[in-house]
Amino acid sequence: MLVNIIAVDAMGGDHGPSVTVPAALYSLQQYADLGLILVGDQEVLRHHLTEHQASETVRLQIHHASQQVEMDESPATALRGKKDSSMRVAINLVKQGTAKACVSAGNTGALMATAKFVLKTLPGIDRPAIIYSMPTMQENTCVRLLDLGANVDSQAEHLLHFAIMGSILASAVDGIKNPTVGLLNIGKEGIKGNEQVKQAGQLFSENKAINYIGYVEGDDIYKGIVDVVVCDGFVGNVVLKVTEGMAKLIIHYMRNAFNRNWLTRLSGVAALHVLKSFARRIDPAHYNGASLIGLEGMVIKSHGGANKMAFANAIQEARLEARTDIPQLIRARVSELLQKSAMGI
Repeated sequence: MLVNIIAVDAMGGDHGPSVTVPAALYSLQQYADLGLILVGDQEVLRHHLTEHQASETVRLQIHHASQQVEMDESPATALRGKKDSSMRVAINLVKQGTAKACVSAGNTGALMATAKFVLKTLPGIDRPAIIYSMPTMQENTCVRLLDLGANVDSQAEHLLHFAIMGSILASAVDGIKNPTVGLLNIGKEGIKGNEQVKQAGQLFSENKAINYIGYVEGDDIYKGIVDVVVCDGFVGNVVLKVTEGMAKLIIHYMRNAFNRNWLTRLSGVAALHVLKSFARRIDPAHYNGASLIGLEGMVIKSHGGANKMAFANAIQEARLEARTDIPQLIRARVSELLQKSAMGI
């Protein structure tokens, strides 16, 4: 029996079906409880399935959509003029209850605008956020960072909402009983930071719904000392892009160093296993799959340039969140907090 049915925007991203279809087939091989609905041009999708010697089954279905959102298209154009796009139709399947989650590598702005319009935000949540899993220095641990760009002018109250939602997701998906929460700042001292961060820090300290440990700095993100890091979307997006760029820079320099001459190449062969393990550890593709959290439904954003394995990781993130029904957990927790607030508790 299929437990987790995921709608895939098969036309989205830089590579479209050439990546989404093989990633879907790979994911189905890995997880017996998974069912996928490929949304897009049915003729194109059937052609790609045939190329991989596959066809539609009970676990793999095609849902036709006549349009697709381009990567450089404005959110307003996508929302108003592309009502039958693969992105919109995939999100509609979540709204209808046909799928538990949607995965898309498409235009981030269009995906956020469409998801918010179709699914709406949860009661008590003013703004959704984008949350992403990042590697740390601690073995087999990650840190959840939000917001990564859904909001670039958040107020202190919004940051508190992000902290609560991030805690719930880290607890449900990562299995952390009482996740620690840090507020990203330019220093750990209470006098540092802009007014937005200072106000948020005060709210965090007063709220018992989160396990707040105080301010954290940029380099603390990767130490594994905190489970959830909260920041404004402008800051979070910069942190994410710098992290991805630095990972690519390190891999680039290491390759150049080992390819300098025959002796360094020989050293590289001897250290090949270690190098591959290191590359996997810091490769952004390994952590692909950011959640649009705070909506009445689950939407996972993949990197636009994701390859097969990276997109498969985004599908896996959707599967994990679908198993725990993150929106329902957030809805229940926020409702509880609102009731306590109304009672003056």
